[in-house]
Amino acid sequence: MRPRLKGLVFVACAAVTLTVAAAAGLTVLAPKRPTVSTTGVADIGGPFRLTTQDGKTLSDADLKGKPYAVFFGFTHCPEVCPTTLWELSQALQKLGPDADRIKVLFVTLDPARDTPELLKTYLASFDPHIVGLTGSEEEIAKLAKAYKVYWRKVPTDNGDYTLDHSAIVYLMDAKGAFTGTIAYQEKEEAQLAKLRSLAEL
Repeated sequence: MRPRLKGLVFVACAAVTLTVAAAAGLTVLAPKRPTVSTTGVADIGGPFRLTTQDGKTLSDADLKGKPYAVFFGFTHCPEVCPTTLWELSQALQKLGPDADRIKVLFVTLDPARDTPELLKTYLASFDPHIVGLTGSEEEIAKLAKAYKVYWRKVPTDNGDYTLDHSAIVYLMDAKGAFTGTIAYQEKEEAQLAKLRSLAEL
């Protein structure tokens, strides 16, 4: 098939896909690429000053000199959050002493419900290296946007709500610079290798 004809077929298929999606009431979103700085590193991350599950203040300045991983979620999350935190816990245990060289932050996207006390109870089921963080709605929104996190509140039939959110673990080096990610349910060996490499940064 000639290149021009191939292009026309691709455009036609895309148009049909969008038409079908629209007819079904679906929203089709183009994937967004992270902003890349002039250094070639994705512009992800930013300063913060939040409250831990122990009621203490933790800021990005406190983490200088120590690499860390960041995961955004909420305690009422039915599947993605407990699965991710359990997998991270397994990897941290396998790291052995190297686990002490990194921090893993679980930042709630639901500060209205996730108090320090609730975070402490929730995180008791996971590895103790994982630190829960909460704050005001404004503080959480600012940090989530700095990490390019997707999230939105979804009403439920019983008058309550849940959250749709991205399921990415962000890896930050000892200077607080973004170095990579761990995808949701990425292979165990890959997660362990990435965390081990992070501990050496």
